[in-house]
Amino acid sequence: MSVVRFLARPLLASSFIVAGVDKLKNADETAEQLSPVLRRAADALPVRVDEKTLARAVGASQLGAGVLFAFGRAPRLSASVLALTSALNTFVEWRTADIGSQELRSARRGRLLRNISLVGGVLLASVDTAGNPSLAWRAQHLAADAAKTTKGMRADATKAARSVSSDAARTTKAMRADAAKAAKEAAKRAQHVKADALKAAKSAREEALKAALAAKEDAAKAAKSAAHQLSAGSFA
Repeated sequence: MSVVRFLARPLLASSFIVAGVDKLKNADETAEQLSPVLRRAADALPVRVDEKTLARAVGASQLGAGVLFAFGRAPRLSASVLALTSALNTFVEWRTADIGSQELRSARRGRLLRNISLVGGVLLASVDTAGNPSLAWRAQHLAADAAKTTKGMRADATKAARSVSSDAARTTKAMRADAAKAAKEAAKRAQHVKADALKAAKSAREEALKAALAAKEDAAKAAKSAAHQLSAGSFA
């Protein structure tokens, strides 16, 4: 905490602490002043609460928030509570102030300006992060980091998909090349088998022709021999 905040917070909280103590001590008067607002608040609550109890709650809230703000404990939350209670007090005092004379109207205007200044002060304090990143800043940067992470994940996914597609294309191309090579080898083997079959058929045909010629020659020799024997027998 800086020296300025260390000094400014107690100074700003002092009037709220005194006002909170005064409201607790004079709860009846506070309830009477806050009666229109407290009556509406009591009607909105699910459980019936006495206006005096609500007035004490307002005073205790102002006192507690003032003490917390003075010691720098939860300063933004306590400043927000002080801004809310101060705005409520400003509205009530403006409506209930006596304006019977010019001096009273001037006094009411002076109190209004003082209360508005206090509201402005605690509103500024409610957004003072003491040099630390605010929730809005953190949320904004968290969203930016999430968007960056998502973008990176999308890029990685796209890169991976392209890599898979490229690998699949290379694999398909290799498979097609292997299939074409296998088909070419099969066709070559079929040609060799055909050639071997033709060669074997030609050889078998030649052998059959040779066998037929040999059989024909043998038959001719046998016929010639038989004729010779018949001829020799007839001469005898």
